[in-house]
Amino acid sequence: MTTHKVVKHDEWLKARKRHLAKEKEFTRMRDQLSRERRDLPWELVEKPYTFQGERGTQTLGDLFEGRGQLIVYHAMFHPDTAGPHTPWTADAPCYVCSFWMDNFNGITIHLNHRDITMAAISRAPYAKLAGYKKRMGWGFPWLSSLGGDFNLDYRVSFTDEKAEVDYNYRLRPWGLTEAPGISVFLEDGGRIYHTYSTYERGLDMLNVAYHYMDLVPKGRDEGDDGATAWVRRRDEYRD
Repeated sequence: MTTHKVVKHDEWLKARKRHLAKEKEFTRMRDQLSRERRDLPWELVEKPYTFQGERGTQTLGDLFEGRGQLIVYHAMFHPDTAGPHTPWTADAPCYVCSFWMDNFNGITIHLNHRDITMAAISRAPYAKLAGYKKRMGWGFPWLSSLGGDFNLDYRVSFTDEKAEVDYNYRLRPWGLTEAPGISVFLEDGGRIYHTYSTYERGLDMLNVAYHYMDLVPKGRDEGDDGATAWVRRRDEYRD
């Protein structure tokens, strides 16, 4: 860091303005991409999915809570397959997913006022979800899809961790029974439509902490291992 170029203010300002032009171009491109995302075709959800939550058994339609739009975060947590090689344990979800879910807690009230409900769904039994949710102090809905096809159908859970899996729209080795993702749904006229799903780096935009890291001189400073190199559950950092 000490070898980084240091200049007088006038030169700094010229460089900053050159970069600002690129930032503005990126903003325009991002707005265009968002418009194109909203214009993607939808697919009708025809399977009657059910979940277990604090209100007992709920349907996918119930998760909207009377609003028109639903965002689901697929959190990696399946106690039956927990082991030394998994980022989740028998009692806690993936520590990287926990990092993402920490970002949701304070914004759900704002989303609610824009006709959006935010919920997380995992394959762990609801009692496990409730215990960890209390430990983290989270207030957003987190439901269990245990015994159902929801996570399998939306390509975030797999029956064989040793086989190639269909994840992020391609067949590839994964080595786990669970993967992270986001899926978006719309309710209109009594029907539910799946409008969008994204995985892997597509989830970056949902992590506010990363946007702050991208502003500072060291950036994310993660190396090739990404978040797994440094992230811990919020109450497991040692300093």
